[in-house]
Amino acid sequence: MILESWVTMAKPGETLDTTTPPSEAFDREEFVVVMGEAQGRKTQRFLPILRTDAGGFFGFGEFDALKFDGIEGRFAGMLPPQQPTPETRAMAQALLAAMGVTRDELLPKLGNN
Repeated sequence: MILESWVTMAKPGETLDTTTPPSEAFDREEFVVVMGEAQGRKTQRFLPILRTDAGGFFGFGEFDALKFDGIEGRFAGMLPPQQPTPETRAMAQALLAAMGVTRDELLPKLGNN
């Protein structure tokens, strides 16, 4: 997943202020976040957005994400922590079939992006 987001970070030695959402924080930073998840593995890449004095896009900066000890947010941790059981898979397949969703509909089509 690739998304543009506002990020607030705790200052060194302080805890993060969770009373103000990043969209309303005065010290928010603007990033493009690239997130990937697979069973048992999560990875993120943060690209700080650099702006001109007039507010136009200038490019991406460097960012050391190693100082994070966790990622929280609406789109973090979307996959379940373990594989679904055969019963859960069967129920999901039955629900998708009832909605008319087939495997062929989910496969990529030539010419579509």
